[in-house]
Amino acid sequence: MRLRHPAARRQDLVDNFFGRQVADPYRWLEEPDSTETRSWLAAQHTLSRDALDDLPGRQWLRARINELLAPGVTGPPVWRGTQRFFMQRLPGQEHAALHVVDMEGAERVLLDPAALDPTGRTTLDIWYPDREGRRLAYQISTAGDDASLLYVLDVASGELVDGPITRCRRSPIAWLPGGEAFFYVRRLSARELPLGEERYHRRVWLHRVGTDPDTDDRLVFGHGGPRTASYTVGVSGDARWLTVTSTVGAVCRNDVWIADLAAHGHEAPVFLPVQTGVDARTSAVVGGHGRLYLHTDHDAPRRRLAVVDLEDLKAAGSPSPSTWKDLVPEDPQARLDHFTVLDGPELDRALLLAVWSRHTISEITVHDLETGARLGDIATPGRGWVGEIRGRKHEAWFTYTDPFTPISVFRWDARDRTTSLWASPPGHVPGADGPAPASHTTGTMRQITCTSPDGTPVRVTGLVPRDTTHRPRPAILYVYGGFGLSFKPLYKPDVVAWVEAGGVYAVAHVRGGGEEGADWHSAGARANKQKSIDDLHAAAEFLCRAGWTTPSQLVLSGESNGGLLVAAAMTQRPALYRAVLCAAPVLDMVRYQHSGLGASWTGEYGSAAVREELDWLLGYSPYHHVTEGADYPAVLLTASEGDGVVDPLHARKMCAALQHAAGPTPAEDGRGLTLLGVESGVGHGARATSRTLDLSLDQLSFAAWQSGLPLPNAS
Repeated sequence: MRLRHPAARRQDLVDNFFGRQVADPYRWLEEPDSTETRSWLAAQHTLSRDALDDLPGRQWLRARINELLAPGVTGPPVWRGTQRFFMQRLPGQEHAALHVVDMEGAERVLLDPAALDPTGRTTLDIWYPDREGRRLAYQISTAGDDASLLYVLDVASGELVDGPITRCRRSPIAWLPGGEAFFYVRRLSARELPLGEERYHRRVWLHRVGTDPDTDDRLVFGHGGPRTASYTVGVSGDARWLTVTSTVGAVCRNDVWIADLAAHGHEAPVFLPVQTGVDARTSAVVGGHGRLYLHTDHDAPRRRLAVVDLEDLKAAGSPSPSTWKDLVPEDPQARLDHFTVLDGPELDRALLLAVWSRHTISEITVHDLETGARLGDIATPGRGWVGEIRGRKHEAWFTYTDPFTPISVFRWDARDRTTSLWASPPGHVPGADGPAPASHTTGTMRQITCTSPDGTPVRVTGLVPRDTTHRPRPAILYVYGGFGLSFKPLYKPDVVAWVEAGGVYAVAHVRGGGEEGADWHSAGARANKQKSIDDLHAAAEFLCRAGWTTPSQLVLSGESNGGLLVAAAMTQRPALYRAVLCAAPVLDMVRYQHSGLGASWTGEYGSAAVREELDWLLGYSPYHHVTEGADYPAVLLTASEGDGVVDPLHARKMCAALQHAAGPTPAEDGRGLTLLGVESGVGHGARATSRTLDLSLDQLSFAAWQSGLPLPNAS
């Protein structure tokens, strides 16, 4: 059957920006619920299913990814009082559930999203036990709604004692002793705000459990603050100090404040500035002996850990960051990601454990807490990623994963400096008959370096089948490259399945990400965003030149900001790529500020309301660079109806533009074909395991079809 693109009406609509005429022929597709849009979406759904459902290898992919997902996952423990809390997804579960273990060792499920909603559309977004382990604050969202409902339950009985509290959206929770009150972040009521700004205007509040949040909560920070400001909150271990960070928009810098609750009480804390008006991102944690620990990239693009004496801070009123004392200095080749403290009475001295990322590979170092002197290292099981580390007394727990190894939790004992496995995937029995979830016999990870057109070295991580034949293979090249976020070498069942089938999976660590620190991010943001795209082209050219793949076998993949980059790369260099997987993308860079959370992103991209910044945006905006008659790669656009972060209007408009450019009938081999898949019941982030699998099936079977990767038949 020959596939045909559905027709889409083109409007003769042109906007005038500073004398520049900017066409927007598919503005009508910004209206999701119009009859015309719904009819067009129905036709797109039919086209996508006709193209994807019968592709060869889908059944093998489904079976193999299910096998790789089946063992589940266990998270590291959080200790509160005598209780231990941890997340675990057992074989067959759609979502991980929260478990609790009491002092006698009895374990039970405390919160299971599937029990809350058997449809699988509800996710447990975040959870915070109180200091004593008696109460738990948690937030859930349904069908992708990013407005999170906050509840409080009694841990012993499982009964709700508070909630729902609305307008929280993954709020941090800072409990006060006794479990009767906490600080948190909540948006103002819509009735207090201008039309269209209901998703902004956050503030820090004090809430007392069981009271009405709309009438009884006390505003403690953020009054009159910028509409796109977001906040974090924390209370020190001795409950004396309250820390608040404030970030405006999605920039990689913030302000830090601290209040002495012993001096002024909980309801009207008086804040002292720790860092304000500085182009740096800093997090603050109060430790023992009156010290404030500052994890910062101020004067240290790859981050350092500094300390300041709290009494000195109070005396100075507003100390300059130049007065901070380095405890763990910046490493010029590794980024400092996390730290935790061990200060139990069993130890002859308190220790600090630091987790570093050296070109995406994690390392753990051990330091004297008082002086910062390095005392040694903690070996990790391989060249992978330490995602979390949590310390308690003389013990630390950390997670480890790599592209071919599911997440496991390890325990390190500071008394004898030994590391042991604490929790492996719950459904995998080592030594049992049948294949392991994945193994390094599947493939190998290689790190290589290419050169961007301006001479900048750009690293690429490649996952390749473990055989002795070096030859061009079908390949997926993934990119994110924005907001200072970094690729992590995590275990992903869909990627493992692709490599098992004989494909190459590569990741381009382009400028705009955070892999090499704050400077690497700023080198690919705002006026420099084109450099992210240049880096991606350089990575693609290198893979082809070095014999890993060819343009006729190369598939680009990106989501969110990565979706922007792969779409821009496709419109600039269509002959370099065979196909594109473009998920939850930002594509109309002239109007992105008017939907989703776009108003928060001007620090990353710039604003079309500013003449110079409009020029940046129009220089690469994918939607505005689609040219009629161009020979574009095959494209699979995917989006979610419930995505409140990146509005699916971007995918809709880009789909219509690309289908118009290719004409009603793309080539029989799929070149020029554009498909659009729109999911219902999910948002920009977490989803049920089965929904993740369905999306992977569409993307990988499409990529295999277009790149020529022969997938095995299902057995």
